[in-house]
Amino acid sequence: MKMTQEQIAKVVPTIFAVLMIAVCRLLPHPWNFVPVSAAAIFGGIYLNKKWAFILPVASMAVADIFLGFSLPDIPFVYGSILLAVLIGMWIGGRRKNKAAFTASLVSGTLGSSLIFYMVTNFGSWLTLGVYTKDVSGLMQSYAMALPFFRNSLAGDMFFVSVFVISYELISWFVSRSLKKPAVIVAK
Repeated sequence: MKMTQEQIAKVVPTIFAVLMIAVCRLLPHPWNFVPVSAAAIFGGIYLNKKWAFILPVASMAVADIFLGFSLPDIPFVYGSILLAVLIGMWIGGRRKNKAAFTASLVSGTLGSSLIFYMVTNFGSWLTLGVYTKDVSGLMQSYAMALPFFRNSLAGDMFFVSVFVISYELISWFVSRSLKKPAVIVAK
């Protein structure tokens, strides 16, 4: 099966992004400074719907095989990642207008980080039995997670920026190089 230039221009940067995600997850990192939510946002912006949802969930599942599944709160964690894909799809709808795209990228990434923090810590409070089951316990779960939120937000902003800028630059370079005629050097 032969690929068109347009397909090649989409596949090459996507493969690059997937490799970046894999490498970043394998390197040592501060708690919650990981590319998972950023991969979900990226997928929502650039990938078809099927792959946008599969990429971050598969990444989480593979890592959880080695790190251990936290079964009681897993629906909250994975659900938050799936919401990040939807946020990415919303951001992707603004790609034609660079100013709107940039503003949506920043606000959407911030929103995704906040959703992850709120939902996963609610899930921990509800399912893990570490905190009392009252408003005080819920507030304590949110307070104890603030250092993790700081790292999540920093990681999400960093990785979304790296993924989007890399993808856009590689897409521009690949599409530009495919349009140039081949140079033949005679000897």
